[in-house]
Amino acid sequence: MNLIYKRAAVEDLELLTKTRIEVLKAANKLPGDIDMREVQKHACDYYRKALCDGTHIAYFVWDENRFAGCGGVSFFQVMPTYRNPSGKKAYIMNMYTAPAYRRRGIAYKTLEMLVRDAKRRGITAISLEATAMGRPLYEKYGFRNMKDEMELPEQDPL
Repeated sequence: MNLIYKRAAVEDLELLTKTRIEVLKAANKLPGDIDMREVQKHACDYYRKALCDGTHIAYFVWDENRFAGCGGVSFFQVMPTYRNPSGKKAYIMNMYTAPAYRRRGIAYKTLEMLVRDAKRRGITAISLEATAMGRPLYEKYGFRNMKDEMELPEQDPL
């Protein structure tokens, strides 16, 4: 196995968007034939802008010419707090390893690269949303459950 970790560029827009849709389907246990056109359009728009302005970094993992995995990190700004005086934050997302490549350290190395990129930017507030499958990896890396965060669920439009 000869793995290559490649940072994504705007030229990879189609593949980034495709993998995002596949990750969302897998993480949310969605049927393969579900209509994801709207999400796909917005994901493509997001990547086009964020890769150019530096608010997102993504990596692909290749075994020769076979896709083995991916991961990304979004950077954003919130108001400064006591624990995060800069207000800079990073959100790890779109972590995925193809089934044939699981349990070989690919996700861990991808995660390490993303965290390193965030820390190079001076960001110490790094978070993610974990699936049951991914939770052991993130715990091994040192991520902990957040106890004080809440979310307002989506509501039906009026």
